[in-house]
Amino acid sequence: MKKKDFKRLLKWIGEKIMTINVYLVRHGQTMFNVFNRMQGWADSPLTTKGKEDAKKAGKVLEDIHFDGAYSSDTMRAYQTCQSILDFNQASGVKVPQASSYFREQNYGFFEGYDVVQTWRMVGYAKGLTTFKELSATYSLDEIKDLMFQADPFKVCEDCQNYWQRIDAGWDLIRQNHYEGQNILVVAHSNSIASLVQKYAPEYKPAQNYPSNGAITQLQVTPETIIVTKYNQLSI
Repeated sequence: MKKKDFKRLLKWIGEKIMTINVYLVRHGQTMFNVFNRMQGWADSPLTTKGKEDAKKAGKVLEDIHFDGAYSSDTMRAYQTCQSILDFNQASGVKVPQASSYFREQNYGFFEGYDVVQTWRMVGYAKGLTTFKELSATYSLDEIKDLMFQADPFKVCEDCQNYWQRIDAGWDLIRQNHYEGQNILVVAHSNSIASLVQKYAPEYKPAQNYPSNGAITQLQVTPETIIVTKYNQLSI
């Protein structure tokens, strides 16, 4: 067997040995969502609808035996994750593990800023004024860098720093769990869309951001992440 074929075989075996099933959920609607405000590391409470979003996701996932549950350490993600676990009758996991690894991108100067005005400022140097125009020309990762460049305080996370943090979260799951386990993760819209654009761009997530409470299903292997379903309200 050729060396390159042997390496491919080892990679295939490794992926078959450890495939972790992840149910990745966007948090419920928040006050900032209603007010059309940028919401990365900034936080705002779940609305009445947001609490219902969480309950609906909990009902959909109530029969899944979870071997672990993680959320962003923001209030909106943690409360959504806790609500889902409260509905779950199939597993003994009752409290989420909150982690900054699963936070949304840090939007820096643009935290809490009006969404329309934000994209106008981010796209100004390129002659683009809306997120739709930006995402038609640039990837979500490139837009992260454009936002960093437009941030007068340079606090916004650029693409490199963003993925360094996010990848640490998925490595945490790889280190703590093993073949066939089911893991719940509650995170954020841009983070979920960015992950899907990176590993399964055919879903066109920039034109179809995940809804509040929507479920994306992943298979996490030692080498990659496979997206099996995206932005679903049922499984």
